[in-house]
Amino acid sequence: MINYSVYKQPNPADETAEPKAYAKAQMTELIPFDALVNHLADHNGVFSRGTVKGVIADACSCIVEMLLDGKKVQFGELGDFWISLSSNGTDTIESFTSKNIKAVNIIFTPGEDFENLVGRAKFNLVSSRVAQAATLKVEKTGGTVVDLEAARLAAKQNGSSNTNGSGTNTNGGETGGNNQGGNSGGSNNGGGDGENNDSE
Repeated sequence: MINYSVYKQPNPADETAEPKAYAKAQMTELIPFDALVNHLADHNGVFSRGTVKGVIADACSCIVEMLLDGKKVQFGELGDFWISLSSNGTDTIESFTSKNIKAVNIIFTPGEDFENLVGRAKFNLVSSRVAQAATLKVEKTGGTVVDLEAARLAAKQNGSSNTNGSGTNTNGGETGGNNQGGNSGGSNNGGGDGENNDSE
């Protein structure tokens, strides 16, 4: 079951357009690596936890080695890994050297099993992170009224990345939504709503 809240976001391609409502996934639990290893071992009783952990660690090392060799790695159902480069531009091709390359970025595209899970997913609408926190605060103080606008304003003032009353995550990999689609309703490809810096 995937929990989600609904928020409004403006269209960056059209600043004059009215904000539209989008869904934001809310992560319910962070699975540590050791828990994943145990889960894999339990599902495949032939291999011990140590064996599973060792295979994953060795696979990661091998993938890095191959990427640094300039190769693209196909990892079965998981997906493909390859690299891109970030560099400082120069005025001429002749003046560009490897010193201008500032970062090697790992690119990942999901495999067929991971491409689109919507057909297999079940969804559950829940309150936003800010609403949950505000409600809990009122309950603890014995109050009966929740001021969501005040809670949203407080979240913004505390450095939240969200300005539209929606839950977002600012940790690496699971970032907030990117609105697409111009004037035609569009879609939102927002990442999961994680435990870091959730504004609502």
